[in-house]
Amino acid sequence: MSKQNFFCKNTIFVGYSLASMPKSLRELGEFGFIKRIRDRAPLPPETTLLGMGDDAAVLKCQNDLLVVTTDMLVEGVHFDVRYAPLQMVGYKLVSVNVSDCCAMNAKPFHFMVSLAVSSKYTLEAMDMLYEGIYKACSRYQIDLVGGDTNTAISGLTLSGTCIGHAVQERITRRSGAGIHHLVCVTGNLGGAFAGLTLLEREKRIFLENNGVQPDLSKYPYIVERQLKPEARLDIIEFFEESGLVPTSMIDLSDGLANELLHLCSSSGVGCKIFEDKIPIHPETESFLEEVRISPLIAALNGGEDYELLFTIKPEDYSKIKDDPRISVIGYITEKANGCKLQLASGQETDLEMKGYNAFAEQFVPII
Repeated sequence: MSKQNFFCKNTIFVGYSLASMPKSLRELGEFGFIKRIRDRAPLPPETTLLGMGDDAAVLKCQNDLLVVTTDMLVEGVHFDVRYAPLQMVGYKLVSVNVSDCCAMNAKPFHFMVSLAVSSKYTLEAMDMLYEGIYKACSRYQIDLVGGDTNTAISGLTLSGTCIGHAVQERITRRSGAGIHHLVCVTGNLGGAFAGLTLLEREKRIFLENNGVQPDLSKYPYIVERQLKPEARLDIIEFFEESGLVPTSMIDLSDGLANELLHLCSSSGVGCKIFEDKIPIHPETESFLEEVRISPLIAALNGGEDYELLFTIKPEDYSKIKDDPRISVIGYITEKANGCKLQLASGQETDLEMKGYNAFAEQFVPII
């Protein structure tokens, strides 16, 4: 799947208009729209006994535990169609839900989508949205089994529900971190915030300069980190293959500092992490330095990286030490010691919750 298939042609930067497309959702009707979704969806796996088209899906679970999570994307809050292609919005909806499933050390198998859509969106626009949903479902090998559709006064609101399976002994909660356990993260941090900052800057330039087209070619990595995040299902598969069960885990949707404080609070412990151990991509650093934002602050508070933050026992270090996807950034301490960040200078400071606020009026995460 190339970036070209998912980018540019349906953004306002090149004159895209949702209202310019001729076909109407009203003409098709709710049941016609549902049939269109069902007919275009990939063939269901054996675990789906009954998918879309009835009052509820029927799923086969055998001896596993069901893990169910839901997440929403709201236009103007979580995405802006002036620079977010609808294919990528659909893909992101699936990814953020799959990420929550992964955070429980569970494997996703089924997905449901509910949406409220206004009259400014046409049938072709919805096809673009579902193209991204289908691609993500194929990427994670999960089945789209249903959902709900409704009208909205304005904009587009999406709700995804991911259903996964896990065996009892592999379920990982936020509450299992213990003293001396190692604090680990996957991938690198701050890229999604950097991408959002770039896109918002280019939108302002576009609106203030009579449609001057942006040049995003210099920073493709951070743009994709914001618009098309990938859930770390590969890490869950690695855990299973290596026999590793993290002692606690959470996904990084609201920033490293926020999520680590959540994890420590749930586990009744403190922590100490190190600035020079936090992984940040060179492109993220380059752009943030250009706009005079600290890469460390972005990594701690930016959010939407959808990497995994987890703890392991010290004796399990050998299982992850040679894996380039995983960084050890600190360790768990007694609760009385608090949650600390040691800066590169050697100075120690308290971690604070300054990440994304779901009920803030602003679009950009708080840093």
